[in-house]
Amino acid sequence: MDISRRLELAMSATIDRAQAGGPGRLAHALNYAVLPGGARIRPTICLSVAMACGDDRPALADAAAVALELIHCASLVHDDLPAFDNADFRRGKPTVHMAFSEPLAVLTGDSLIIAAFDALTHAAPADAMRALSLVRLLAHHTGMPHGICAGQAWESEPEVDLRAYHRSKTAALFVAATQMGAVAAGQEAEPWQELGARIGEAFQVADDLRDALYDAETLGKPAGQDAALARPSAVEELGVQGAIKRLRDILSGAIASIPSCPGEAQLASMVQLYAERMTPVAPVRV
Repeated sequence: MDISRRLELAMSATIDRAQAGGPGRLAHALNYAVLPGGARIRPTICLSVAMACGDDRPALADAAAVALELIHCASLVHDDLPAFDNADFRRGKPTVHMAFSEPLAVLTGDSLIIAAFDALTHAAPADAMRALSLVRLLAHHTGMPHGICAGQAWESEPEVDLRAYHRSKTAALFVAATQMGAVAAGQEAEPWQELGARIGEAFQVADDLRDALYDAETLGKPAGQDAALARPSAVEELGVQGAIKRLRDILSGAIASIPSCPGEAQLASMVQLYAERMTPVAPVRV
């Protein structure tokens, strides 16, 4: 079974559990928030690392991947709210608060977070100690002081450390992806921190470039938001060419940071593929 099919089956089972017997509109909103999915890059990385490390507990790896994606989807639902980005569209369709109301969008995000941790506990019989480690990793990379909640909070500070902002807002879940994939397969988390951090920083710089260079139709969401909302970005700090150079520098070190494992070559190929996809092409918007 390929990674995409494996992930979607695990996602469906988790969402079904979260919806069972609950209020109909909120149940519908949960599906709406996660389907159709985006690139599913974080759970794909998680499963790729688990497979590279032997994947001896596939139920745990599946749960880890699903949990990551649900946390990511929850963060998008909350980020789109009027209190934050006030976005009308996400992935080419109305955002959850536009389609269902602001109260249901808040509850949708909250429910997805709970479902993420439920997915890990549901898989705990496969290996309780590994499952506990996965819960701790997900909590660490989601909350304060260095998780995605902290990343969002940096936008409210009078002065922003751009690297700390990117490390929390974006890189945290990529570090979670590499570390949780390794732990699910019985490996230590720490050696996988650098790879996740590098991929995450590269992804954020690429996102800053796309926001500055592309139009809303190409992105499937509002463009030019960093400038409009006065948010810190690599383009603001370094300019377009400087941001592209930083992106290439980060990615050049990512492959070298892959820890030794049976599937090291396949992981290197995956990172190279993502590098090619992340590097911006000619700008659509000037």
